[in-house]
Amino acid sequence: MSTKAQLIIDIQELLNSHENISTTTVNPDLLEFMDEQTLISIIGSLLDQKETHLEADNEWLEQFKKDKN
Repeated sequence: MSTKAQLIIDIQELLNSHENISTTTVNPDLLEFMDEQTLISIIGSLLDQKETHLEADNEWLEQFKKDKN
């Protein structure tokens, strides 16, 4: 498997790792024209978004715990 093909699979897996979101399928032909650096950049952006969501969820949970007490 080529590096680009693996990056495209990684992008699809990241998109589908969010809870409560329906499955996303990425047509590899749409991403095939991008170079590896661009695909890596997309992965970085998806990871940043996931981290932001996790931090927001954690902040909400901490606030919920404080309000509960």
